[in-house]
Amino acid sequence: MLYLVPTPIGNLKDFTYRAVEVLQLVDFILCEDTRTSSKLLQHYNIHKPLTPYHQHNEHKVVDHLVQQLQTGKNIAIITDAGSPGISDPAFLLVRACKAAGVQVTSLPGATAFVPALTNSGLPASRFTFEGFIPLKKGKKTLMESLVHEERSMIFYESPMRLVKTLELFASYFGGNRKAAVSRELTKMFEENVTDTLDNLIIHFSSKQVKGEIVIVVAGKA
Repeated sequence: MLYLVPTPIGNLKDFTYRAVEVLQLVDFILCEDTRTSSKLLQHYNIHKPLTPYHQHNEHKVVDHLVQQLQTGKNIAIITDAGSPGISDPAFLLVRACKAAGVQVTSLPGATAFVPALTNSGLPASRFTFEGFIPLKKGKKTLMESLVHEERSMIFYESPMRLVKTLELFASYFGGNRKAAVSRELTKMFEENVTDTLDNLIIHFSSKQVKGEIVIVVAGKA
């Protein structure tokens, strides 16, 4: 069995009993960064071998991992924060497992875009998750495809590119379009701001921004 186990996005208390139980059960754990994951596992007294699994090696090790699963191994995959497969590695391995007839179980748990969306005050009944915007190739095509999007749009962004991305949104959607920025979710200095894109640009241009960022943009009226 392959287990997809979400990890806390900030507050270590946002971890389920079942997640701890699964991680104590499996033969070994796949993770993005062993140093980051070790802190979480030590906090919950979990002592299992950690194996690096990230975007730089996932193509090379997928077949080997599927073979181990087929021999009866139980493997869990975790990320540095959040749910595996949501802007983090997991898709290739899950697809390979499905093709090989290996069972996959996804546990519910922390995902940054859900609290950001529900906190935003923007419509949450219908939305599109876009993840990270391409840095160069594909950016213009993506933005043009979203100009007439009527659903709320959710993006991930780094603190260094936040203001530039807000300016990009304003240029395509208009500065008066409502949007929300959430950062440091579940942490001590969590911040959630909902305003027009123009006002958000002013707000975040005047300060040093830190932490992981989720941006929610209202759809076209």
